Amino acid sequence: MLLVDTNVLVDVLENDPDWADWSIGQLRAQSKVHRLAINPIIYAELSLTFSTVEALDETIEALGLVLIELPRPALFLAGKAFVRYRRQGGTKSNVLGDFFIGAHAAISGHPVLTRDTRRYAAYFPGVTLIAPNVST
Repeated sequence: MLLVDTNVLVDVLENDPDWADWSIGQLRAQSKVHRLAINPIIYAELSLTFSTVEALDETIEALGLVLIELPRPALFLAGKAFVRYRRQGGTKSNVLGDFFIGAHAAISGHPVLTRDTRRYAAYFPGVTLIAPNVST
């Protein structure tokens, strides 16, 4: 199983001029090796670009993605990572989506396909990241 971060999916759906080719290529390549998945956090972030749940669900299915739930230990770990973030001077007042996604990957042993590695690398160093300029 491989978690596909929201930014990669938005690249594809919005045909981002800088990143769509990379993201499409990675989705194709990774789908040959892993089952592609999203979790409820990625689903919620992705929903911002859709007008109906049906349209989002159709797109998820067309992309060959499966929706998997977050295990309770991942929710706990996300909160602990957020506390560390705040103690290190982070200014956000709510737990960020990246913490839930990173904790899910850490607890479940799933790699993450993403273009934004900063928080994952800082707070979940054991998670395998598939990203531009990152070794897999």
